[in-house]
Amino acid sequence: MTALTLSTAGAATLRADALVVGVAKGPKGPVVAAGAEAVDKAYEGKLAAVLDALGASGAEGETTKLPAPDGLKVPVVLAVGLGPVPEKDESYDEEALRRAAGAAARALHGSKKAAFALPLDDASAVTAVAEGALLGAYAFTAYQGGEKKAAGKKNGPKQPLAEVTLLGAKPRDKEHKAAVERATVVATEVNVARDLINTPPNDLTPEAFAAVASATAKEHGIKVQILDEKALLKGGFGGIMGVGKGSENPPRLVKIAYTHPKAEKHLAFVGKGITYDSGGISLKPAGHNETMKCDMSGAAAVFASVVAVAKLGLAVNVTGWLALAENMPSGSATRPGDVLRMYSGKTVEVLNTDAEGRLVLGDALTKASEENPDAIVDVATLTGAMVLALGNRTFGIMANDDAFRTSIHEIAEEVGEASWPMPLPADLRKGMDSPTADMANMGERMGGGLVAGLFLQEFVGEGITWAHLDIAGPAFHEGAPYGYTPKGGTGSAVRTLVRLAERTATGDLG
Repeated sequence: MTALTLSTAGAATLRADALVVGVAKGPKGPVVAAGAEAVDKAYEGKLAAVLDALGASGAEGETTKLPAPDGLKVPVVLAVGLGPVPEKDESYDEEALRRAAGAAARALHGSKKAAFALPLDDASAVTAVAEGALLGAYAFTAYQGGEKKAAGKKNGPKQPLAEVTLLGAKPRDKEHKAAVERATVVATEVNVARDLINTPPNDLTPEAFAAVASATAKEHGIKVQILDEKALLKGGFGGIMGVGKGSENPPRLVKIAYTHPKAEKHLAFVGKGITYDSGGISLKPAGHNETMKCDMSGAAAVFASVVAVAKLGLAVNVTGWLALAENMPSGSATRPGDVLRMYSGKTVEVLNTDAEGRLVLGDALTKASEENPDAIVDVATLTGAMVLALGNRTFGIMANDDAFRTSIHEIAEEVGEASWPMPLPADLRKGMDSPTADMANMGERMGGGLVAGLFLQEFVGEGITWAHLDIAGPAFHEGAPYGYTPKGGTGSAVRTLVRLAERTATGDLG
């Protein structure tokens, strides 16, 4: 993890490998942002003109490296775009700062130390820049450099930026210090989720995921309970067992429970944890299997969120449920047409074994409901239909309570996670009627993401507030990195869940 420090040192006096400054997009060209005054002075007030001559515009995420002039104790200046210049008396948007810091950190991979002289108007800006830098510096290199290691060479893949110093943030200011501490905790856990998502499925089986969760949770005083395949079979978890029985790697249901002595509310987070999804007997077509290690992104987000809440010591009880299984085709796999008896007692006709996430979540939602929490939020890479509806960067929010859905949407937007509220049309429920069982695991094709939400709603305890986050789009990024978003696992929804817990703890949930 990249080290993060605060400093009141001037930009012209600090020694580092690079100095990061912000530049905004003005009506007549790039505009040097606050925090870079000393750097601009070293360029004799011509930094904006130099950047303009090099083709820089100040557009969001744009990075331009310059040789540092005399007067600075760094060899390189990195200008990063912040987007449009704010209106008069307004500050830079926190997400713009977060993305700029992330882009800068990515551009400095391989460097040991960088000083960030970006606009820091308040503690919220400190949080945004700190988060962006730590998230942008992320790299998954655990499986790289094998040839060099085998040859006894020390040099492996280029490592992330090792140290970030935030200039203008005050190390003795309580708000600034708290902002950095929070940002470090949250970014660390987002990166943990990313690591899990990026880990190959031959190494991250349900049993291995459960072991990681158990060891980490216990380290932070979180109680752990793991139901193995024998306990799941005995307990009647037909959904989880039905999905997992085709694999040599048996399923698990993991409960991680954080409690606080002053807590007045209890949240339950439920995560879909399909460690690999082949589609089962309803095999996915060629070209759709290669990234299916990411189908446990919901469980990764839930796990990371609970650990973050524990690290922050929030006055709220949070229970995480990780529904872990591997969906494989074999002679023992569930077939289309089979009927499963879920943990709730409800029977489900399986029309498509690739609609497996809702089956494991159904069991986990029923189990979570038994503790009668104040609210349940499930997180899942559930449907391709949601990607078709909202694209690759936005997750959908469904809920049985409009006010709760609105609150989660506002929270997600606040922390910089793009989301959109979606309905649960009652007329789509009829499409899941089955002549054989209580219901089928498939309904109408059109509105498939909403149908999946309606299916899950059937397994939420009566009177319990519930929301469903379908993160199928943003959970795994296959394109070029941007801002603080890397290629591969993103850790989507972690920041939303943590902020939800924070608001619940303080009673500030609208």
